[in-house]
Amino acid sequence: MFFAKRLFTSVGLLVMVSGMTFFMILMVPGDPAVTAAGPEATAEQIEETRKRLGLGDNILVQFVRWIHSAVTGDLGVTLQGGTPVADLVLERFPVTVGLALLAIILALLVAVPVGVIAAVRQGSLLDRVITIAASAGTAVPAFWLGLVLVIVFSLTLRILPSSGYVPFTESPSRWLQYLILPAATLAAAPAAEIARQLRASMIDILDQDYVRTARAKGLPTPSVLLKHALKNAGVPAMTMIGLQMTFLLGGAVIVEQIFGVPGLGALSITAVLQRDIPLIQGTVLVAALAVLVVNLMVDLSYRYFNPKVQ
Repeated sequence: MFFAKRLFTSVGLLVMVSGMTFFMILMVPGDPAVTAAGPEATAEQIEETRKRLGLGDNILVQFVRWIHSAVTGDLGVTLQGGTPVADLVLERFPVTVGLALLAIILALLVAVPVGVIAAVRQGSLLDRVITIAASAGTAVPAFWLGLVLVIVFSLTLRILPSSGYVPFTESPSRWLQYLILPAATLAAAPAAEIARQLRASMIDILDQDYVRTARAKGLPTPSVLLKHALKNAGVPAMTMIGLQMTFLLGGAVIVEQIFGVPGLGALSITAVLQRDIPLIQGTVLVAALAVLVVNLMVDLSYRYFNPKVQ
């Protein structure tokens, strides 16, 4: 029942986002028929293109037609080149997903131990250093950090490539080599936010009676922290992780441009610059779907961390 309710809500949100995207794009200056017909097209050719694309129909009719096509997997074709939008998105989307997953893994590998250590050593010099570092991590712009990493690891040390991409299926080691810098750039801010949230949650949990009772029974500190404290601090931490996954998908637009990663973010930039409306709609729709799936997974994870959640 819980899953069905969340799924129904997600579908409604997806339709709402699709509608907002569709109608906002119509407000963008420029005629899609001119873009599709080409800069040297005659007035007759432009009008013929407008009729072929159905741009002369009522706006609501266009929206319903687009939604119907999207449900069947048809996202239309690009205005320049006539390439199916679904093919382009399916080609680029796994690249962005791989980058985001690697970034969140790096963020968790740093944030979880750091957050726990800061909570256990609350008020110490180490705790203050971690807090300051976390604040700095949230304040550093991704584009600046990306450029610094390129200068240090690519231009100075020459141990990692500055740009490019190799598919995971072709070579996992080279895939990691090309994505480690952009993933680290994306992971900095989420790692800082997750560490701060986990520290605050752990401090509150460690002050609870059942934790003090577990310690009084003589349970080892690692067991108290992992089995009792960390799991119960997982609900607010998972909320932050879900929010940061959304941030990663949005931040990939900038990072992919910096490191030359051919993902969905780079594709959306190209679509905007070319005013390719079907391509913009397709990338936004798939990105919104990815965010909703992440949020649904986070909601379902609450029941693992707290079985009382209904």
